[in-house]
Amino acid sequence: MPAPLQTMADAIRVLSMDAVHRAKSGHQGMPMGMADVATVLFTKFLKYDAARPDWHDRDRFVLSAGHGSMLLYSLLHLTGVKAVTMEQIKAFRQLGSNTPGHPEYGHTPGVETTTGPLGQGLAAAVGMAMAERHVNARFGDALVDHRTWVVAGDGCLMEGVSHEAISLAGRFRLAKLTVLFDDNNTTIDGEATIAETGDQLARFKAAGWAVKAVDGHDFAKIAAAMRWATRQDRPTLIACKTKISKGAGPKEGDPHSHGYTLFDPEIAASRAAMGWSHEPFTVPDEVLKPWRAAGRKGARLRKSWEAALAGSNLRSEFERAMAGDLPAGAFEALDAHIAKAEAEKPAAATRQHSGAALEKLVPAIPEMVGGSADLTGSNNTIVKGMGTFDAPDYAGRYVHYGVREFGMAAAMNGMALHGGVIPYSGTFLVFSDYSRPAIRLGALMGARVIHVMTHDSIGLGEDGPTHQPVEHLASLRAMPNLNVFRPADAVETAECWKLALEARRTPSLMALSRQKVPPVRTIVAGENLSARGAYQLAGAGHPAQVTIFASGSEVGVAMAARELLEAQGVGARVVSTPCWELFDAQPLDYQAQVIGETDVRVAVEAGVRMGWEKFIGADGVFVGMTGFGASAPFEVLYKHFGITAEAVAAAAKAKL
Repeated sequence: MPAPLQTMADAIRVLSMDAVHRAKSGHQGMPMGMADVATVLFTKFLKYDAARPDWHDRDRFVLSAGHGSMLLYSLLHLTGVKAVTMEQIKAFRQLGSNTPGHPEYGHTPGVETTTGPLGQGLAAAVGMAMAERHVNARFGDALVDHRTWVVAGDGCLMEGVSHEAISLAGRFRLAKLTVLFDDNNTTIDGEATIAETGDQLARFKAAGWAVKAVDGHDFAKIAAAMRWATRQDRPTLIACKTKISKGAGPKEGDPHSHGYTLFDPEIAASRAAMGWSHEPFTVPDEVLKPWRAAGRKGARLRKSWEAALAGSNLRSEFERAMAGDLPAGAFEALDAHIAKAEAEKPAAATRQHSGAALEKLVPAIPEMVGGSADLTGSNNTIVKGMGTFDAPDYAGRYVHYGVREFGMAAAMNGMALHGGVIPYSGTFLVFSDYSRPAIRLGALMGARVIHVMTHDSIGLGEDGPTHQPVEHLASLRAMPNLNVFRPADAVETAECWKLALEARRTPSLMALSRQKVPPVRTIVAGENLSARGAYQLAGAGHPAQVTIFASGSEVGVAMAARELLEAQGVGARVVSTPCWELFDAQPLDYQAQVIGETDVRVAVEAGVRMGWEKFIGADGVFVGMTGFGASAPFEVLYKHFGITAEAVAAAAKAKL
């Protein structure tokens, strides 16, 4: 006789207790509280195959409340995901295990996204649901027709990004998205009501969601609510009223059991209350067999889907898109654009050069889905003919994210992880302060996401210091696995776009100018020089005494300073540095060759000095910002702050 759902749910509870107890670290409260909801979901509603956790048309399950990771690891083990063995459960939170403290994408099969900082899992899930609808519009129901399920707690819904995410999902009527709210009125400090008085159901309803409240420990009512969710024409919230640490005896319902590690007597009492007489880390066959059967139940659907894919005339294109491979000839139009720019030498802002590059790329790469945080005209991220992503036809490739920088960046992570989409979007560089947590998570996961950040310095002018980034380039360059591109002209901008699209496991950030910049790549190179991260743009006419390093809009300043020095008999060379991360990846002999051995090394950038020592050394000269900007036309600001060719030449001569 199959084990009842209650016993199957208790298996999650005891595994969570045992793993947290063994690690002496972790959170068993949420897994124990949501075990009943998760059991109904994984046995009756979730479309998945434990033998193939990467099946393209699977439902996505996102544990936004990532601290409760033992809920997910228990489910993966019980349903039969091979990599998550009992030994891995025993090694919870230990070095080298695939059961770390929070779920990590790419580390554990079955984990759809990294969910550490609360709220970001929910926001990424919105992106997954967006990607599902868009790829469905392209390839049809036979190949793409799945749901996204999210478990979120009080903390997730307190975080500001949750507001951006639920508002976005409601606006786009993402009917295949369901949030299962662990409504237990608990945070680390105690009852959630010490810091929250809002009505979450009313909040979601106001954002355009269908909402329902349910007893999170009544299996029949949970199942009825999930059936209801699948019939709605908008995203759904099911508020599951639960008790934290359900089944943990005196700790059941205790807010302080959130991160509390149960002691031996408490675990023994919990096992007795559940009628669980088995040894730690032991799941009896009568409980494991129905769980494994649940893990196999999706195999038939998967095989049917594979047959549909095999017989589809869209198969090769679908497989290419989902694999992340670029189409044949993806860069033909862009290469022609580069050749034209080398010949015609256009002068414009790099944000405009970026827009011109996108005009060649977007028609050639159908996976590119763009957008902007209400700054489309400023970011130059839209291309004619893209169409707008919106309900009920999601085929459009341009997303109006609204003023939601954090939610936008987090949603793009989810879109990239879903597959079939290469997302890019724009805002001002200074607002990377708002989107930075999601940029960081994308870098951690290796998501192919492209952040277009315009108005990248004091060069934006009159908007003043609140909008003028000075420390942002340095802070973003400090982030591991993020390529920060700051191109100097039309050629470098196009080269950097190509590199960003080719970087399959690294997100990219394009720092682009508002103001016009002169062309600096005036000689046909025959190769993508930006791929080296830094390269000699101009050699010295006289014996080299000075090397000037610069990025972006200041490369033109460096070239003008070189002319001044050469006219005075001082040999000067210029090195353009469009991407420090790519330069760091070059062989040491190439790096040494580019940096050179001149007596004086100068860096010029309309930002702070931090990081430039790699090029100029501790005793090098830096011409740039030492504080915040001011409100004035950009030409006035560059003179006011001394970021001019004359200042660079004078500083170099003074050092000589």
